[in-house]
Amino acid sequence: MPKKLEKVDAVIVGSGWAGGITAAELTKKGHQVVILERGQSQKQQDYIGSKDELRYSLRYDLMQDLNKETITSRNDLDETALPVRNNDNARLGNDTGGAGVHWNGISFRWLPYDFEIYSKTVERYGKDKIPEGSTMQDWGITYDELEPYYDQYEKTAGISGEENPIGPPRSNKYPNPPLKSTPSIDLFKKATSNLGYHPYHLPSANVSQQYENPDGETINGCMYCAFCEEFGCDFGAKADPMVTVLKTAEKTGNLELRNHANVTRVSHDGNRASGLVYTDTNTGEEFEQPADIVVLAGFVFTNTRLLLLSEIGKPYNPETGQGIIGKNFTGHFTNISTYIGARGFFEDKKFNLFMGAGALGATIDDFSGDNQDHTDLNYLHGYEVHYSQLGKRPMANNHVPKGTPNWGETFKKNSLHYTNRNLFITPQTGFLPNKNSYMDLDPTYKDALGNPLLRVTCKYAEQDRERARAGVARCEEIMKEMGADIVDVDDVADDADFDHKFYTDHFFGGAIMGADPDTSAVNTYSQMWEMENLFVVGGSSFPHNSNYNPTETIGAFAYRAAEGMNTYLKQGGGLLTQGKEAQKNA
Repeated sequence: MPKKLEKVDAVIVGSGWAGGITAAELTKKGHQVVILERGQSQKQQDYIGSKDELRYSLRYDLMQDLNKETITSRNDLDETALPVRNNDNARLGNDTGGAGVHWNGISFRWLPYDFEIYSKTVERYGKDKIPEGSTMQDWGITYDELEPYYDQYEKTAGISGEENPIGPPRSNKYPNPPLKSTPSIDLFKKATSNLGYHPYHLPSANVSQQYENPDGETINGCMYCAFCEEFGCDFGAKADPMVTVLKTAEKTGNLELRNHANVTRVSHDGNRASGLVYTDTNTGEEFEQPADIVVLAGFVFTNTRLLLLSEIGKPYNPETGQGIIGKNFTGHFTNISTYIGARGFFEDKKFNLFMGAGALGATIDDFSGDNQDHTDLNYLHGYEVHYSQLGKRPMANNHVPKGTPNWGETFKKNSLHYTNRNLFITPQTGFLPNKNSYMDLDPTYKDALGNPLLRVTCKYAEQDRERARAGVARCEEIMKEMGADIVDVDDVADDADFDHKFYTDHFFGGAIMGADPDTSAVNTYSQMWEMENLFVVGGSSFPHNSNYNPTETIGAFAYRAAEGMNTYLKQGGGLLTQGKEAQKNA
């Protein structure tokens, strides 16, 4: 029997952006908050002088230990899922600050189209344009309603950006100017402009100048050291939860961040959540932390698994289409959604690429969302094409043209010659939900505590391959305009499907948002329809993915959710949006 602790106002799973924003906004209103973080305690000072590529990029020191808890994965319903055990392919954040510590910092807003994707598609193209087997749906909220929360997040994180020439409306400019440009970024911008596109600098949480946010937290100016992804920032120049919202919450005196706390269940009576049950990973002791409101703000896999283990909500069944929890798994997948594109090799141009930042680069939005007319295309949604100067770390900089032998004299010659003569551009594409991509509990594999692992089933539709091919072709066009002498283009095979080992990027779904309890798990304040004091915050609530990175949208919804939580506590309960019948009668 777990030892029951003293009750608090709110208990939160996870200390990343979603949990950190929630904690900051609750504690500023005087509420007592406990964050339960599975990983170890970390401070920004712990990363000073930590440019150790072997430790962080090859041994993945900041990532989840997959020997103790992982996911299982498969493509088809009749396959046996296999555990993912290698961090090279599953970079799931851990420790204080979560994935918000080791992210690159790219900070896009999503398009108005994304939040009303079903209705906007039907309005423009008719219902027949919706692919068979698609489970796409509107979110129950519009971009205009979410825009103030985007603005709030950008000011907290000090986002550095350039106005998107074809982007959605903004209430304010970015709080900081864009990062510096470089010859290779200028080359990308010139080439895309020549082709009639609309380039602009990537919006970045690698802050371009020292900045004090509205909570009084200072974020330093970026040093362009090139150690962003997979690393904590030792200059305190990358907006992350540790240097912003967690610090703000701690200053109030109303936050306890409890590390080594592996949450295993939501305690509840079927109608209300009463707290969280967790195991101390140092001692093996089990505790229950009671609270008036419970917030699941972990990664997608964590949140979905906790709901399923706690028997909250009806699990999704792909054969009947019934149920919600686990539905609409989407993401940016390695072989169709990201990390593919076109690499150009230059004979007469050399680039100094050793300095950089996680979000230093430029992009175009001409093919994002529904910006391109899809009438004559056999896919929906789109892709943004970007060039990033991440910085060439010593161990990850050895690209040679296709056809070069893997060893020997020719390999050495090309490796030396093209070291500073190659650039890569990539399309990040959308991936729309389908009935056969979902999450449930694995019937075979368990974690170290004896609990079933989460099983992920992911199946590509043909439109996902077609969208990826279109994006890669656009990269090839741009790279040729940039003047590359050799252009190597990645292939998207006719039978390309999700490689069950690769969980390197952004994932969504499992507790999706909407206006109707029959088709969604949470309302637009991330509040569970059937358990009003339980909130599920983060990418778990996204009904689909966009072609953009998700962090800023996660942050915006976290601010909206926190606003709802404060209202809920102030008014003493109740759903924060209209119920199903009121929606139908409106």
